[in-house]
Amino acid sequence: MRLILLGPPGAGKGTQAQRLIAKHGIVQLSTGDMLRAAVAAGTPVGQQAKSIIERGDLVPDEIVVAIIADRIGQPDAKRGFVLDGFPRTVAQAEALDRLLAEQGLKLDGVIELRVDEGILLNRIEKRVAEMTSRGENVRPDDTPEVLRGRLSAYRAQTAPLVGYYAGKGMLKSVDGMASIDEVGAAVDRHLGSGGSERRRRPKAARLAKSKARRKAKPRNAAKRAVSSARPQRKRSAAKRRKTASGRPKNCIRRRLTRT
Repeated sequence: MRLILLGPPGAGKGTQAQRLIAKHGIVQLSTGDMLRAAVAAGTPVGQQAKSIIERGDLVPDEIVVAIIADRIGQPDAKRGFVLDGFPRTVAQAEALDRLLAEQGLKLDGVIELRVDEGILLNRIEKRVAEMTSRGENVRPDDTPEVLRGRLSAYRAQTAPLVGYYAGKGMLKSVDGMASIDEVGAAVDRHLGSGGSERRRRPKAARLAKSKARRKAKPRNAAKRAVSSARPQRKRSAAKRRKTASGRPKNCIRRRLTRT
């Protein structure tokens, strides 16, 4: 199962990604984590990315795609993955399509978590106010001002992916403002299952039924052979009772009795 979760910051993509990972045995592919891992491992692509990061520049799409290509080829990603932080633009989505096509793979779903940005801002403002009143430290990246900037960047860069995947007939939308359990149930419905375990049980039942049919086939064939042989024996006996004129002997006896 290969999935993309779309939605603005605070939509709950991380929560749903972790639930899907635990449920389906797939992995979460974060571009940030993959870049750091490639740099730490000193791979050719990682070395390219390292020099770019050290200059403070954005890593080009082709390098990010190359890192993703290496990652999805690893054993733990064979069962599937949830992409986190990629694609962010339509250009990246097109590059991902080419990458998957080259490897004979395809996406199984693109789920959009729709949210009300105004409610998200109100929530974070309330949380910051409560933390401040309790004397707790507020992270610099967890403020209404930072969230507004991230929402603005999402609308400009990533929101067009909704139309891109909708045009390909792959997009499914979920109300991200519902409870976590309700959002999870809606995601499962869009993926066409209640979970991998429920899909395996019917398959096993079908295999057992097919095996039983194969075992029963010789007995059924023998029964058909016996039933088809009985009418044949009756017809042969009837033929032996016929006279040379083609009439049964009992008919001749009745005629002699009448005369």
